[in-house]
Amino acid sequence: MALPPTRKLPKDFLWGFATASFQIEGSSDVDGRGKSIWDDFAKIPGKTLDGRSGDIATDSYRLWKEDVALLAAYGVKAYRFSLSWSRIIPLGGRNDPVNPKGIEFYNKFIDALLENGITPFVTLYHWDLPQALHERYNGWLNKDEVTKDYVNYTRVCFEAFGDRVKHWLTINEPWCVAILGYGRGVFAPGRSSDRERSPEGDSSTEPWIVGHSVIYAHANAVKLYREEFKPTQKGQIGITLNGDWAMPYDDKPENIDAAQHALDFAIGNPAAFILSPSADTPLNFSRNSCTGWFADSIYLGFYPPYMREVLGDRMPDFTADEWALVKGSSDFYGMNTYTTNLCKAGGDDEFQGNVDYTFKRPDGTELGNQAHCAWLQDYPEGFRSLLNYIGKRYKLPILRVTISFISPVTENGFAVKGENDMPLEDALVDNDRVHYFQGTTASLINAIHSDGVDIRSYFPWSFLDNFEWADGYSTRFGVTYVDYETQKRYPKASAKWLIKWFKEHDTPSDKDIKPKATVPVREEAPKLIDKTNSSDFSTTSTVKGSPRASPTPKAMRSRGIKARVTRYLTALVAFVK
Repeated sequence: MALPPTRKLPKDFLWGFATASFQIEGSSDVDGRGKSIWDDFAKIPGKTLDGRSGDIATDSYRLWKEDVALLAAYGVKAYRFSLSWSRIIPLGGRNDPVNPKGIEFYNKFIDALLENGITPFVTLYHWDLPQALHERYNGWLNKDEVTKDYVNYTRVCFEAFGDRVKHWLTINEPWCVAILGYGRGVFAPGRSSDRERSPEGDSSTEPWIVGHSVIYAHANAVKLYREEFKPTQKGQIGITLNGDWAMPYDDKPENIDAAQHALDFAIGNPAAFILSPSADTPLNFSRNSCTGWFADSIYLGFYPPYMREVLGDRMPDFTADEWALVKGSSDFYGMNTYTTNLCKAGGDDEFQGNVDYTFKRPDGTELGNQAHCAWLQDYPEGFRSLLNYIGKRYKLPILRVTISFISPVTENGFAVKGENDMPLEDALVDNDRVHYFQGTTASLINAIHSDGVDIRSYFPWSFLDNFEWADGYSTRFGVTYVDYETQKRYPKASAKWLIKWFKEHDTPSDKDIKPKATVPVREEAPKLIDKTNSSDFSTTSTVKGSPRASPTPKAMRSRGIKARVTRYLTALVAFVK
């Protein structure tokens, strides 16, 4: 009997991999770059699990040509990366000078991607606020000042790169900016009410102020782009929000409400779309008017009633004119998601909506395969549920714009347990990560074809193993293994599996960029540090583990063309195998 035809991805679907500037670039004091809030924070003892910083990371500022060549060898259609604000405007402010070397670097990088047929998908802000702005007026705690400086920074980027960049993300994961940076204090700038963790900060008020500022800055940047750049540059601009699927622990009404409340404090209320853990039938919510902090403010124009109930006058508000600006301030919904949580009532963690999370079902079984990080298990059914929820809830005309593609999946990935401690040959056979992507890609296709969800892109996290924020380099999310001592890149089994899957499911389009050239081998060969993804507190792109002590970085290896060619050929040979 003939096999059924392969269900294809939509025409013009973009796929590739994702990274962030601070996590891969290194060269923190090179070519005029200023400090970001992560530079000094990562060097404070105890702030990263292995005591290491982003000074070298994967050395991609120096090895960028090698990285583009590897992306081209993978055959990706797009690459999601972020710009470093402090590399472009070292002191960050609207009256501070622009760094021509920073502009030159990103211009060359964008041109090289396009020459190799790769669409740039650019994040303007991925957690790396210029340190000078934090010192000048407390950064994101000062809504009016930081908005003016952020909008000026985005203007510089639109003017410099917008003739070639047609896909913009304003802010990556505002929940992490606010909660992890100003509530829990585990991310830069590390403010918290916990005086053992931070000498200053107020976790009861600052996260909500920061979230409010981020939303407002985002909306003003979108307004700028739409009014002054979009008519000629013809691009799209939006935000990417983190959030994992929430399911009730069981059918008890209080746990059904708990799943709703968890989403209220992150994304939104899925109302009738949440499934019972014991049946494939929807559960109805008692408060289906409650919705999420960032998604409902940006797409629907209000903050969740449940959040207002919990926070009272600690929850900032916008004026009527500001709400009019915020509502509809995204051309699409960028979705970062990694796992699913079973939710119980009775928690006392305000940042989680006073909900307890677990992966253990009432019968004692685990929801899925355990990752290296405690907060992540493999559960593809939740990925499909979340795609359906977002697609159904937010696919509607909003203010002056209709969302043109509901859900680019801008991050999604898995950290294999103990991968950092494995011999290279074992780490490259990352079967648990392959299993994870087998599930999420099946859910992706089912959501598109069976459920009718409009999804236009998918960016697994991450292209490279890298500096994973508070986790340092102890957790690895990359589909490409990075040897932090030699800077060599080695494709893992997951990279090969994803590349094969996307080639089988791709629909050719006349909009596909045709490669114009191959990137020449660079004459310089710098070095990288050890990095990964782990944190107890992130629900998206960080990982938890008990890392071994990482070795002190050794002296820089040979930088001649011979060393460069050796590393590059090693990676390509591993890929072909």
